[in-house]
Amino acid sequence: MADVSGDGPLSGLVVADFSRIVAGPYCTMLLGDLGADVIKVESPAGDDTRTFVPPVRDGESTYYLAVNRNKRSIALDLADESDLAVARTLARRADVFVHNFRPGSMERYGLGYDDVASANPGVVYCAISGFGTHAGAAMPGYDLLIQAASGMMAMTGEADGPPLRAGISAIDVMTGLHSAVAVLAALNHRGRTGRGQLIEIDLLSSALSSMINQSSAYVAGGVVPQRMGNEHPSLFPYGPLPTADRELIVVAGNDRQFRILCDVLGRRDLAADPRFATVGLRNHHRDELRPELAAALASRGADEWAELLTRAGLPCGPINDVRGGVELATRLGLEPVVDVEGVPMVRNPAVYSLTPPRYRHRPPALDNAGDVVRAWLARTT
Repeated sequence: MADVSGDGPLSGLVVADFSRIVAGPYCTMLLGDLGADVIKVESPAGDDTRTFVPPVRDGESTYYLAVNRNKRSIALDLADESDLAVARTLARRADVFVHNFRPGSMERYGLGYDDVASANPGVVYCAISGFGTHAGAAMPGYDLLIQAASGMMAMTGEADGPPLRAGISAIDVMTGLHSAVAVLAALNHRGRTGRGQLIEIDLLSSALSSMINQSSAYVAGGVVPQRMGNEHPSLFPYGPLPTADRELIVVAGNDRQFRILCDVLGRRDLAADPRFATVGLRNHHRDELRPELAAALASRGADEWAELLTRAGLPCGPINDVRGGVELATRLGLEPVVDVEGVPMVRNPAVYSLTPPRYRHRPPALDNAGDVVRAWLARTT
C-alpha cells in the first residue's frame, strides 16, 4: 500500500490523517509533498471544505483542492463498528496519526493517544485543538474565532475603523506549519530512539507565537498593540506611500536603506536631518517625515519609482492582487503553479537539491481509495 512512486525524504511513511478543514489537512499535505503516503479518513459526508463554495473548478471546491493533494481518501463512519475496526487497524499501522477533533472525541472511539500507542508504540500522534486540553477543551476552534480571541483582529484594520480578520485563514495555516515541524522533529527523535510520542498543538497558542513582535510587545514590554492600518509599530517608512498615480510599498528597515531612499528621491537633506537620523527617531517623527516623502514621490508614477528604487537596492513594489502575485512569481522564474493530475495548484515552496517535493496525487474524490486501503490493511494485519 505504501506509495513508493516518489523518493521524497518521507517516502515509505504512512500518515493516518483524521483531520479536516485547514490546519490538519495543510500539515498532512506538506508531509505528503515530502513523500509520505497520506490516507485521508473522512466521514461519509466528506471533509467540510468540499462544500465551501464558491469558487469551484469542475464542480469541486477550490478551498478543498488547496490543502488536500498527495492524499488518498477512505470514508469511514466511526459510529459503525466495522468502519471503526478499519480505523483502529489503520491507526496501528500508521507511522503518523493526525487529527483535529475536540479533545476527548477520539478517546470515545478508542483512537486516543493511549489506545493507539498501546498497540503502536512508535506512532507519532499529533492532536490539534482550538484552545488546548485543559479549561478550553470543550471550546470549538475555528480560524476566525481564534483571530478574534488571540488579539489578531484587534490590531488589524485602520486605527479609526473596526477590527478586521486577515484575508486568509492565517491561524489555521500557521498551526498547520507548526504541526508539520513538530511531526518532523518527533520522527527524527523516533529514528534515534525508536520511540513515538504525543504532540499537542492548539490554535490559540499557535496564534500567540505567530504574532511575534506584537505578542512580545505585550508580554515583554507591557504594550497592548492597537490597530494602525498599514503602519508598522516600529519602522517608518514601511508601507504604502502615494506616488503620481498609485501607492507604492516602500521599505526602509534600517538607516542605510533610508539613506538609499533619500538619495534616489533627491532628498539627501532628509537623511541628514537629525529628526530622521535613526529608526527610533523616524518613528517618533513619522508624521513630519511622511509628507516630505509623499511630495518627493509625487513627481513620478509607482512603476517608475519601483524600477529606480529596486535598482538602487531598496525593497519596494506595487500592491498586487493574487493574480498579480502569481504572475510576478512566474516572471521571476519561481514556477509557482504545478499541475497535479490536471488540477493547477500552488507548489510547495521548498526547493530541495536531492529530494524535491513530489506531486503524485490530485486532491482525492471522497472514498477514492477505500477499497485499496481496506485490502492493504487486510493483508498486513
